[in-house]
Amino acid sequence: MVIRIEGPRIRDYADQLASHLVKIGHTVRYGPENLHEGQQKLFDSDTPPDLVVVVGGDGTILLTTQLMPVQVPLIGVNRGEVGFLADLEPEDAFRFFDRLSLPVKTEPRMRISLSVDGEYVGDALNEALIVTDRPAKMLKFLIHINGVVAERFRADGLLISTPTGSTAYAMSAGGPIVDPKVEGFLMVPLAPFMLSNRPHLIDSSRTVKVTLEAEKPAKLVIDGQVISHIGEMSTIDVIRSPRPAFFVDAGQNFFEKINRKLRHL
Repeated sequence: MVIRIEGPRIRDYADQLASHLVKIGHTVRYGPENLHEGQQKLFDSDTPPDLVVVVGGDGTILLTTQLMPVQVPLIGVNRGEVGFLADLEPEDAFRFFDRLSLPVKTEPRMRISLSVDGEYVGDALNEALIVTDRPAKMLKFLIHINGVVAERFRADGLLISTPTGSTAYAMSAGGPIVDPKVEGFLMVPLAPFMLSNRPHLIDSSRTVKVTLEAEKPAKLVIDGQVISHIGEMSTIDVIRSPRPAFFVDAGQNFFEKINRKLRHL
């Protein structure tokens, strides 16, 4: 079990849930107290758990996927703000686990794998963000798709999102909501200089390269967690990761869930 660290009420709730899981026959182990400290792995890849339960918000879920040495089924209990990635509300979790049987039914969620100048830097479940290190400065981007120049534009930044991440930063930046069963790259310019530069949804079978054409320092941020500094004429390669995340199927309709959660924003 992985817990969002802010506040004793979350820990008290997690302890109650853990006691309930033990009572109905499961073995429970807690993850590290502070996930950020040392970026430690959640478990040994040789002895992975059957299921990871995350009590927290979307940020905790994203960090959990980053720290898994191998992806195992995950389900989130929402103790954050909106919790697009969490399928269970606190009051529903006990009944859900009462009905749960192993092995669980899961839904794979595509992740994107990113390399900078040929060096792998990480996988993203939500998005990769390219922004300048200097506020109020624009970057110039050159986009190649299948080796052909598809677009060249100036913008404050660029979001490369998965369908799962389409309800996160990409939605705030004007991108569409994408069914997570779609496998593609959603590319959303941030405050582009030309209004004609619109979001693109690109099939994941295509090769995508993003080249910086600006003499400005920039950074690549993966799921709000991993930061890599990139320089002029750096090239970011984007491919579908061979390591998808696995979310437990909690029987929720994606579109009903999004509609319900958007009403709370």
